[in-house]
Amino acid sequence: MTRSAIRPLLSLGCLLATFAAAAANVTGHADDGTLFGFSTSAATAQQDLERRFDAQLDPAELRGWLRQMASQPNQVGSPHDKANAEFMLAKFREWGWNAHIETFSVLYPTPKKVALELLGPKPYVAALHEPAIEGDATSGLGGALPPYNVYGADGDVSAALVYANYGMPDDYKELARRGIDVRGKIVLTRYGHGWRGLKPKLAQEHGAVGCLIYSDPHDDGYAMGDVYPQGGWRPAQGVQRGSVADMQVYPGDPLTPGIGSTPGARRLTLKDASTILKIPVLPISYADATPLLQALGGPVAPAGWRGALPLTYHVGPSTANVHLTVQSDWKQQPIYDVIATIAGSAEPDQWIVRGNHRDGWVFGAWDPLSGSIALMAEAKAIGGLLKQGWRPQRTLVYASWDGEEPGLLGSTEWVETHAAELQRKAVLYLNSDTNGRGFLGAGGSHSLQHLVNQVAAGVTDPETGVSVRERLRAHMRVAGSHQDAKPEAKAIAKLAAAGGDLPLAALGSGSDYSAFLEHLGIASLDLGFGGEDDDGGIYHSRYDSFDHYARFGDPSFDYGVALAKVAGHVVLRSADANLLPLRFGDFSDTLDRYVGELHKLIDDTRETTEQQHQLLDSHAFALDADPTRPLAPPARDSDMPAIDLAPLDRAAQQLAQSARACQAAYAKRAAAGFDLTAAQRRQLDHLAGSMEQRLTDPAGLPGRSWFKHFVYAPGMLTGYEVKTVPGVREAIEARRWDEANRYAVDTARVLDRYRAQLDRLTALLQNG
Repeated sequence: MTRSAIRPLLSLGCLLATFAAAAANVTGHADDGTLFGFSTSAATAQQDLERRFDAQLDPAELRGWLRQMASQPNQVGSPHDKANAEFMLAKFREWGWNAHIETFSVLYPTPKKVALELLGPKPYVAALHEPAIEGDATSGLGGALPPYNVYGADGDVSAALVYANYGMPDDYKELARRGIDVRGKIVLTRYGHGWRGLKPKLAQEHGAVGCLIYSDPHDDGYAMGDVYPQGGWRPAQGVQRGSVADMQVYPGDPLTPGIGSTPGARRLTLKDASTILKIPVLPISYADATPLLQALGGPVAPAGWRGALPLTYHVGPSTANVHLTVQSDWKQQPIYDVIATIAGSAEPDQWIVRGNHRDGWVFGAWDPLSGSIALMAEAKAIGGLLKQGWRPQRTLVYASWDGEEPGLLGSTEWVETHAAELQRKAVLYLNSDTNGRGFLGAGGSHSLQHLVNQVAAGVTDPETGVSVRERLRAHMRVAGSHQDAKPEAKAIAKLAAAGGDLPLAALGSGSDYSAFLEHLGIASLDLGFGGEDDDGGIYHSRYDSFDHYARFGDPSFDYGVALAKVAGHVVLRSADANLLPLRFGDFSDTLDRYVGELHKLIDDTRETTEQQHQLLDSHAFALDADPTRPLAPPARDSDMPAIDLAPLDRAAQQLAQSARACQAAYAKRAAAGFDLTAAQRRQLDHLAGSMEQRLTDPAGLPGRSWFKHFVYAPGMLTGYEVKTVPGVREAIEARRWDEANRYAVDTARVLDRYRAQLDRLTALLQNG
């Protein structure tokens, strides 16, 4: 599900605020070069183990697995989806893992009829079809579902069309300023600048009766490069499928929020499932969008709304109606999670969980099978280590998720089913999704930041010969050195030039870590490479094929091996470390920056509110002078009261003191070779491994109790993109002042619980 644009370091956007704030105060923690979490003797053995692991990774095997798994349509409910599950099950068992398939029954509507036509004097019937492409062996195969958006409503509507740019909140404000109302209309939006599910949701909230989403060549077509098959970008009839479920409320099966979709589970009725939209939605190509855009009248679109099609973009409405039909088969489908385990020899009740989803929208070579084959390479190499006599100290759980594309179904249902056991045992979840050629992307819980940096420093980039960490550092410095670089990019470059650890991106949503991190509070990572591949143009289309990936993704499959090395080393170190390699001072430093951002957000919001008042006063004067003025005055925000962040400031300051004490106690123990009994180590690991859970609260976030993490969550109006300290941040952004003050107190209380457990961990390190 994760798109290429959010791959190079998991979204540059997620890192901008983090880097910008950090660049002003680069302190960090010194790296003394020792292997974090290991004694000197254990580190030597670990590095030898990782060399033996690496020696078993073969890019030719990854290529063969991808060719086989992407050879037929691979969407939920397809025969090949089940065949791939059985293939992976057999492979895990062949490699020495204890493996089984867990099956869940989920609501998965599939289209019975989709149709779109422009009525009036220049009628047009949309093709809604992706033709075969010469040189792509699978593009003409049958068995694929037509382009559609899952979890939109059924409907048969005819109405005038209005163009709403990317269909985000500011776009509707722009329409309102022009006096254009979308009530009773069909809204046409383009993909990009926000998660697809928000586009029909906002159209619905503004009174539209239907929504169309098209891919403009400005964003992922010929304006970006040659289109497929000459290049990697989206051809004229390419369509981006995808889910439009309201996953910011909860992911997973819409009928079983919070519980696994197992036999006998209590299910909501369809009308009570709040994540299913109420209007029909359909994705279309830019070839099908062109006649619709040409039919629009009204004002010429603002400059920022104009794409790359050879026409004048108008806002509308159209004089001729558009007729949209979506009819679906609303039935249950089985999904198949493949779960493979190797029991820990010393600590079987401490789990390292590693996952990647397997289902695609059609063939899914890049999304997600490019990540799945890296996971398979890791599993085979670990099996080879088993045959050499090694066993992990902690238990390994490898998972191939099904049903991710419709709404994180497989991972969410598994997590909800096993929630109590996971909260007792899981100490890390490591995710990947898509993978390509280029730069390392890494996001996750900041207590894992130092571990990821040490691992990345020890893996060689296939193209440059330097470590993947240093290649990323150089990329950041170059990007920020241009004269026209944005201030955020310059701040990133300054931080990268300072040396030391590179920060992790904060995680929002869009892949299978959500249930682990944001529902249960299990420390999580998301890894992958990208930035130099040309896969974004075929995202969620029929052309996400083996042939495309082998030309424009990772032709040598060396970056599949690089991902297997980075992820595999994280797994192996977490499994065998003397103490779990979690460093809580990195989280504390990051939290300080987040709190600083909240202060700046308050200042900026207050300044913006004052400017709005001045604008309204001047606008009112202009209206008195010229009552025919065409633009409606903007709505006036109420005066902004004081927002009290003192509880958060205090909690962050106290946590910083506790984190320094913990780091000092850890350093003493490490210098002494971790002279602890097995019982003491078990107790320390239990506290360290459950620290992330202390950042959750059973009540959850306002309006979406499924999301229980008080530091990381997807934004209600950003989709995949993260909102940090979301209870406070989103309340300020929405001008819900009382809620902001309330959640400042509630979040501080959560942080105090986290600090209290950290203090217990420190006392154990000090006193043993």
